[in-house]
Formats: sequence, structure tokens, C-alpha cells
Amino acid sequence: METNLVEFVPLAVLLPFFGAGFAFAFYRNQPVQKAITVGTLIITVLLEISLLTEIWHTGAHAVHLAGWPAPFGISMVIDRFAALMLVVSSLITLAVLLYAVGQGAAEEKNDSGPVSIFYPTYLILVAGVSNAFLAGDLFNMYVGFEIFLTASYVLLTLGGGEQRIRAGVTYVVVSIISSMLFLITIGLIYAATGTVNLADLALKLGELDDGTQLMLHVMLLVAFGIKAAVFPLAFWLPDSYPTAPAPVTAVFAGLLTKVGIYAMIRTETLLFPGERINTALMIIAALTMIVGILGALAQTDIKRMLSFTLISHIGYLVFGLALSSIVGMSATIYYVAHHITIQTTLFLVTGLIERRAGSSNVDRLGGLAKISPVLAILFFIPAMNLAGIPPFSGFVGKLGMMQGGIAENTWITWTLVIASVVTSLLTLMAVARIWARGFWRKGEDAEDPDKLLLSKTLAHARAANKRLLPMNMVAPTAALVAMSLAFTVFAGPLMQFSRAAAYDMYERAPYLDAVLGEERVDGVRDELTEFTEGLLVDVDTGDAGVEDHAPVQTGLEPEDSENLEDTRHSTSGDEDEPVEGGGD
Repeated sequence: METNLVEFVPLAVLLPFFGAGFAFAFYRNQPVQKAITVGTLIITVLLEISLLTEIWHTGAHAVHLAGWPAPFGISMVIDRFAALMLVVSSLITLAVLLYAVGQGAAEEKNDSGPVSIFYPTYLILVAGVSNAFLAGDLFNMYVGFEIFLTASYVLLTLGGGEQRIRAGVTYVVVSIISSMLFLITIGLIYAATGTVNLADLALKLGELDDGTQLMLHVMLLVAFGIKAAVFPLAFWLPDSYPTAPAPVTAVFAGLLTKVGIYAMIRTETLLFPGERINTALMIIAALTMIVGILGALAQTDIKRMLSFTLISHIGYLVFGLALSSIVGMSATIYYVAHHITIQTTLFLVTGLIERRAGSSNVDRLGGLAKISPVLAILFFIPAMNLAGIPPFSGFVGKLGMMQGGIAENTWITWTLVIASVVTSLLTLMAVARIWARGFWRKGEDAEDPDKLLLSKTLAHARAANKRLLPMNMVAPTAALVAMSLAFTVFAGPLMQFSRAAAYDMYERAPYLDAVLGEERVDGVRDELTEFTEGLLVDVDTGDAGVEDHAPVQTGLEPEDSENLEDTRHSTSGDEDEPVEGGGD
């Protein structure tokens, strides 16, 4: 009997867990620990790339652990969106791990690297994130959150220090409150419906009265909003992330908040599709953008500035989600993958700046472009990408969201479009200030510059780069910069892939078929199609050139089902080819 590759989906969680156990067993032997950890992540990345390739063509697939069918057993579900998140997150964690190994080798004469608990804890973090992406029920998603949050508590406070412990306490308290709210909501959902399986809930939540649905909906959003750092629930982030070591801060900022965004997207599209609270979400998105970027402009420390830009750009993702349209969700899926990469890269570059200049405070920096051109390039490219400067991928994702807002043509969506443009301009101002002060001006003009910046000769300064910027730290950072450029080069196929993923999530039937089976879903398929037709209606823009960017009709007549299937599976080819499923 031939075994399908997607049946190995649980290994995306099990491999890091087993690797963590082996790594801990060799806690007295740092080189073996490093080899086990790096090897485990490489194998995990290769597995997940293979899964993405398979899912790219076949669509959603569910694995029922121990053979128990849904909704009674534990299901792991992988669709296009989950597969993309798995691959991007694993590539990011692998690059950060190599950076951390290089940092440890550069700082320790005996090449001992980080303390022995770092490696197994890091793998547990990866396992928890993967479990959250693959969870087919709310409780298993909660377990994934708790796994990676527990690991993050350890990583955040690793090495001690009063400031780090204080920030860790804040992070722990906020995370516990969020987790308690999530768990209470799961209990209420189970009491109301008798299930926590996501696919089963998609069919049963509609049977509840509107008041109960709204209460459960809001409680889930608040729980996930805290984890995603959505305004006004993001107060904890700027004081927590910058205190950790550069690799830990990078993986936290790039990845952990996106798990909260993933949970919001998954539950909004599967459990609570519709426009009931879209206006509220758009207001929250606008406030998140503006408040976050204004906070960034007030900072002098690069790490704190990046923490605030992280909050502001979460607003873009909430904006795309609140549009409830194919173009909005396509841009959101693309932008999630882009932003994970960019934010992680910038925090790693900041770690390099701190090593080379002795500080990450822009007032104390200067002359870095002259003494370290490589470092200047590594900062400039992701910084312009973060600001959304054409033709970088940040511009592509933001443009898609703005097009969706313009096509919807309401006062609130126009407000979000304006807020998006203002936030991009202010982000450009924030990163330009870092460039002007830290890289462009002379080192002597800085306030109390570190002696590392004040070398007697340029040759002496360049020679110091080999010691302060070792290749095994620069190379992983450069790899992430190249990965961010790949999002630009392959923007066409990636946007087509994101569009296919968005169709599947709003149709819901592919996910439900994979988990519950076509026979059970057949009884409600017409209702799902009718609802989707009402939700994703065409907008009359008066401009045929904009129709492709308007919310589209995805409910099709039986004779059109073959065309939709072709659209879902067509994720490559001519970028200018119109997408099937658009309205008349």
C-alpha cells in the first residue's frame, strides 16, 4: 500500500521534540548538542518543504492520530496556508539557530556556545509553533501555544540579569492571562457545542444564538489579540523583547506574534466568517498601525524602535483580515510570510550593529557605512523592505491590502488605506533616521561613541570587522536578506499561491472535506456555498481594471466547479492571467 507523503505531517512536531530530548541528553557535550539541533532543524525544513510541494497541488489534508476519526480524536490539518507558515517559520528558526551558534563561538574562547539548556529549549519552541499551525482543534492549538510559551519563558530569561528577569515576569504574567482566557473560552465553546474540533465547530457554531456566538467570538479574539500584540493589548511587547539576546529577540519578534495572527485568521475564516465585527477590526487595525509607528519614532534604541514597528505592522495584517475578501486575505497571507522574514532579519542585523559599535542606541552610533559596508547593506535592504519601498515585497503586500480597501469603497476602508500610507511613510522616516545617524554621519559626531567606532585608521577599522562580525553570524543574516529578496523576485507565484489559499479558507469546504469527509459535508455544502456567495460579493468599481482586486464571488454552479479546481491548483504561470472566480 502506497503511503502519501502528507501522512508524515506529525513529524513536523515530533522531530523537534525528539531532537530536544537527544540534545538534552548530551548537555555536557556542546558540539554534539549543536550538531543534533542543527541536524534536526535541517531535516525538519526538508520535510516541510516536501509537504508544501505536495499541498501546493493537492490542497488540504488531515491526519487523524491513532486512527480516531474527527471530531473524536486529535487531527492535524495541513493546508496551503499552514504549509507556507511551517516552511517560513522553520527556515527562520534554522537561520537564527546558526546565528546563535556563531555568536556563542565568537564570544567563548572554548567554543562552548550558549548554555546547554538553550538548544533543547529552542527545539521545544519550534515544536510548539509547528503544533499550533497544524492543530485541527482548539485544545490542541492551546497545547501548541503553551509549549512554545513555556520554552519562550526560559529563553527570555536565559543568562539572568535584573532587567531581563523583570521583563520576563511581565511577559509571563501577560501570557498566563491570555492563556487562561483562551482556555476558559475553549471550555465555554465545548459547553455550548459539545466539540472543540475546528471543522466540527464550523458546522455547529451557526446553530447558536447570535449573542452567544458574538461572546465566544470576542473572547477568542481578545485571547489571540494579546498574543499577536494588537492595540491596545500590545503594551507588554516593547519592554519584553529588547532585553533578550539578539537571537532570542529575533525569533520572538519575527515568529511568536505571527502565531497569534495565524490563530486569528484561522478562526475568523473557518468559525466566524462574515462581516459582523469587521468595522471594529478595522478601527483596531488603524489604531495599531498609527500608535505603533508613533511609538517607534519616539525611540532612540534600535531594538525598541523595531519592537514598536512590529506592533504597527501587525495592524496591516488585521486590516487584510478585516476586509473579508480574497484580495485582502491573499495579501495578508503573503505579508505574514514577508514580515516574519523582515522583522527577524532586522533584529539579527541589530545584534551585529551592537557587536560592531558597542551599542544599539542611534545617538551613540556613526560611521558604520564607511567602516563596515557589508553591515550597511544588510541593514539597508530589509529596512527599505519594512518601509514598503517599491519594488520590495513589503510594497507588494501593502499594495494588495490597499487595493482591497479601495475596491470595497467605504469610509472605513478608505480610512485604513490612508492609515496604511501614513504608517509606511513614518516607517520610512524611522529607518531613515537610523541610517542617517548610525551609518551615514561620522563616528566622531555621535554622542559618547564607543571606542569600537573610533579606530585610528580605516584599515584598522576594517580589520576589526573580522573579529567583531564573524562570518558564521553574518552568513545566516545574509541568507535571510536573500530570502526577503526572493519574496520580491517570486512575488507572482507566491501571490497566486496565496490567492489559492485564500479561496480555500473562505470556501471552507476543502478544509471540512479533509477533516470530516465529503459525505458529512455534502449535507451542508449548498449552505456553505450560499453563505460564501453572500459574503464575497463583487463590488461595482466602475473600472474593469480594478475588478480583479475587488471581493470576488467564490460560490460556483456545479458546471463551474472544474474551473475553480483549476484555479486552486494553478499557482504558477503568467502573472497577468486573470484569476478564475471573479465576478461578472
